[in-house]
Amino acid sequence: MDKANKEKNRVAGVSVVAAIFLTGIKLVVGVLTGSLGILSEALHSALDLVAAAITWIAVRVSDKPADEDHQFGHGKIENLSALIETLLLLVTCVWIIYEAINRLSTGNTHIEVNVWSYIVVITAIIIDITRSRALMKVAKKYNSQALEADALHFSTDVWSSLVVLGGLICANFGIFMADSIAALVVAIIVIYVCYRLGKRAINVLLDTVPTETYNRIKKVLDNITEIEHYHDLKVRASGAEIFTELNIHVKPDMDIRQSHDIATMIENKIQSEIMRCHVHVHIEPND
Repeated sequence: MDKANKEKNRVAGVSVVAAIFLTGIKLVVGVLTGSLGILSEALHSALDLVAAAITWIAVRVSDKPADEDHQFGHGKIENLSALIETLLLLVTCVWIIYEAINRLSTGNTHIEVNVWSYIVVITAIIIDITRSRALMKVAKKYNSQALEADALHFSTDVWSSLVVLGGLICANFGIFMADSIAALVVAIIVIYVCYRLGKRAINVLLDTVPTETYNRIKKVLDNITEIEHYHDLKVRASGAEIFTELNIHVKPDMDIRQSHDIATMIENKIQSEIMRCHVHVHIEPND
């Protein structure tokens, strides 16, 4: 296992442990206090635990080299992982919204607020901030969508925990419905994250052109003067891998070696600009 794989596995594994801890303490305190806000956070963390486990498995599998059955590698397991995480988060939202509306409509909003309520929420915020930063750092370093999705999970938990904290403070002053309202806000935040994660994952699984990467490659090609012109530029993503193919036209009097050298130069320039990019260049004589 190389350095990149070790670093990705380590940060994903630590996130699983963090999710187990957060789920446990939120569940215990939520049951003891009856706080829907904390219980919704416990369910959120429980699904985060499942998502973190999926991410951990995904980063282990996605970096496996291409084989006879998967000739373009296993990178899309990361995107599939991100999509599964999105669906799990949507399940969370359904339960939170149902329970919050039920409490508000029946008036059954009373909760017991104690020092442990504040301890568990503040602890969760600190852990979530730490994990989110660590995951995002490695995700950007190795262009891992699975780790980025996990980072967004933890960063969402930070905001939702702040909302729950606000609900607890209001409940401490007798405004008990604030806890259920806080739970609804958590659900809205989670739905927004679902939209972002789901859209990106589906786009990659459907081979939608990654616009930013496409434009960066196009900029590289537009500055190459050794070719007459190029066409049929195609770019797609698969996990952390980028696959690019294009046709270039060279002067008709060039021999095979000269044309090959130009194609190799283009591949090297694109690969120096785009991390983990596989480039295929087809050469044609310019008419």
